[in-house]
Amino acid sequence: MMKKYLLLGLTLFLCLAVQPVMAQLQDERHNFSIGVNGGVNISSVSFMPRIREGKQIGPSFGLTARYISEKYFSMICGIQMELNYSQRGWKEVYEDETGDTYHRAMNYLELPILAHLAFGKDEGNGLRFIVNLGPQFGYLLNEKETFNWTSERTGEQYGKMADRKLDYGIVGGGGVEIRTGIGHFLIEARYYYGLSDFYNNSKKDYFERSGHSYIAGRVTYLFDLKK
Repeated sequence: MMKKYLLLGLTLFLCLAVQPVMAQLQDERHNFSIGVNGGVNISSVSFMPRIREGKQIGPSFGLTARYISEKYFSMICGIQMELNYSQRGWKEVYEDETGDTYHRAMNYLELPILAHLAFGKDEGNGLRFIVNLGPQFGYLLNEKETFNWTSERTGEQYGKMADRKLDYGIVGGGGVEIRTGIGHFLIEARYYYGLSDFYNNSKKDYFERSGHSYIAGRVTYLFDLKK
């Protein structure tokens, strides 16, 4: 547990520390942009003891704010924050011929705090390559089980809702930004690894591990409030 907090704290520290450090080294920028984002999550849950799973696909969308503070040689540096509605969960795979299905959809409000790095044209229209990395915090809004069984099945997870609503982990990814006269269009792939568990995991509890992970595809539109 202590290692999880240390990793999360270190990532947050690096995201916050990069801005004042870079500001002392190279040209300042004061570009502030806001916009919207949307995409899909391909998610699963790391269970211990293990549950045989497939991938659960769900939507993600929200608001984005980005502040570009610095250009350090060819690297453009900033910080990006989002407030997203994000669906995660898991789908179970049964090794029989019954055709039974089980899905768990878990809907979160997410807050990523990301160090934003970009490489490419600094001024005007053009193409940039982008990298985002940082901690992410989430709060479980609701969850729903959907199942179609031909016979009764047993498992500790069935009918058991999350014990913990707060979620946290590390998210990172990259993509491209297309800068145009009407705004910025970003296409990005991300990976999220949850450091927390949504089921209790003491010695008396069944699950030792129940952490989210997902791959996300996302499109973002931003327009400048300040250049």
